[in-house]
Amino acid sequence: MKAWAWIVGGVAALAAAGGAAYVNRAEILSMIARARMPDVAPNRPVEWAQGPATAADAPRPPNVVFILADDLGYNDITFNGGGVAGGAVPTPNIDAIGRQGVNFASGYAGNATCAPSRAAIMTGRYATRFGFEFTPAPVAFERMVGTEAEPGAIVKPKFFADRIKDMPPGSTAPTPTAVNVLSMPSDEVTIAEVLKARGYHTIHLGKWHLGGAEGSRPEHQGFDESLGFIAGGSMYLPEKHPQVVNSKQPWDAIDRFLWPNLPYMVQFNGGELFEPRGYMTDYLAEEAVKAIRANRNRPFFLYFAPNAVHTPLQAKKSDYDALPQIADHRMRVYAAMVRNLDHNVGLILQALKDEGLDRNTLVIFTTDNGGAGYVGLPDLNKPYRGWKSTFFEGGIKAPFFMRWPGVIPAGSRFPYPVGHVDIFATAAAAAGAEIPADRTVDGVDLLPHVQGRTAGRPHQTLFWRSGQYKTVLDGDWKLQSNEALGKVWLFNLAEDPTERRDLSKAEPGRVKAMLALIREQDAQSAKPIWPSLLQGPILVDKPGGAKQQPGDEYVLWDN
Repeated sequence: MKAWAWIVGGVAALAAAGGAAYVNRAEILSMIARARMPDVAPNRPVEWAQGPATAADAPRPPNVVFILADDLGYNDITFNGGGVAGGAVPTPNIDAIGRQGVNFASGYAGNATCAPSRAAIMTGRYATRFGFEFTPAPVAFERMVGTEAEPGAIVKPKFFADRIKDMPPGSTAPTPTAVNVLSMPSDEVTIAEVLKARGYHTIHLGKWHLGGAEGSRPEHQGFDESLGFIAGGSMYLPEKHPQVVNSKQPWDAIDRFLWPNLPYMVQFNGGELFEPRGYMTDYLAEEAVKAIRANRNRPFFLYFAPNAVHTPLQAKKSDYDALPQIADHRMRVYAAMVRNLDHNVGLILQALKDEGLDRNTLVIFTTDNGGAGYVGLPDLNKPYRGWKSTFFEGGIKAPFFMRWPGVIPAGSRFPYPVGHVDIFATAAAAAGAEIPADRTVDGVDLLPHVQGRTAGRPHQTLFWRSGQYKTVLDGDWKLQSNEALGKVWLFNLAEDPTERRDLSKAEPGRVKAMLALIREQDAQSAKPIWPSLLQGPILVDKPGGAKQQPGDEYVLWDN
């Protein structure tokens, strides 16, 4: 009897330990993640390669400065009369790019998530053409997001454990760098390679997120110099830094994964990992200014890609303190991040003026996709429906500006749909560079269109795809097909730009024709380099943390 009591007691103890482990799983996973963090050296100065001491007498092609924000919502800037927190945070520097150049009123992201959008920008091609279909993420991330639903969720996510065996070798190892195996193919030609061949000095700062396998890092893909991080994110400051104000979203599995797993570090030209100097967005902008000064006497391409305003939500205390009128803490942190981003865009624009480069520089500004619903703020993409990860307008319609004084008419507005894929061809044309002739380039040079030399639409059709979730824009008609739901939506954007009236049942012939366009595009696409490991519901009209109810509209998103 005594032995039986010991057995029962042992089982009870194990059960209690298991229960405690489950309750405290976030803390346990955090400890494991911290133990696996790479060594990061203290900050050290970055020595940018110095260009000629004086400028050549001959005319030189324009510099190209491309600024890519991360997860910035359509309504996060004040250009269109809105702005974050009801317009409480003006964005004069970002707005100035659009006011002094052209506003692409129907500018579209390459995809509804980070990495495929960046791949489309860098190559001028739909990322599905070369299998870079999903955003690279660690298996642990996919498992957490694919198994942990929001409290009260009406639909649960799915994690496809059986697909792990089909992942590329090395990509599933339990190390922070394993995710870098998930890379854009090295034989893709980037805009940096095209401009470098034209004699440009090429510089990357910030987020890369196109992989770190041999041949796929920025310094292998045409960038002479690269300062930033290969993975999809970084801390802005250490979590307990005295000058940081944090906001966590407890309902969100993505947020719970990021806080313990993101380092605070950068890397220069593939060298050692080291801490940046202060707040990440400030640091990257200050280094961009130094790089502009170093290259003032030769043509350069500067790709400035901060991780602002992507989660984790971390504001610099001085920006947070400057917004006491915003009562909600989460909104105030987010608004402070937008304020900081705009300030740093201003530093870059001012550096161009200070060096006398302003009039001979094509400046492009956009964001990689729409604002993220999982941060729990309702108006980031107002007036549009949808969020990052959806192909509703809120997920893919982006602020999109180009400025080139004397070449692009100031204060102009271009109404027809254009996309991230057009940045490649436009920058190449401005530089007088040759684009590859051995592959399909989906983008077009937008300069003749904005100058009025070419009439009409640059594109009759634009496409988006993430696994079984596919969308085509054909003229003014937009069809979304969510095959996992067996559902389509059809909208006439000319009459219904905010996608309120689904016409799929009223227009069966048009639905059939547009599904055929998607099939034709699919036939030109490559098999994904790695499979989707998760399928998650994204509510169209409610942000994360909001009470969900039966009947709420949602899409199923693959990654």
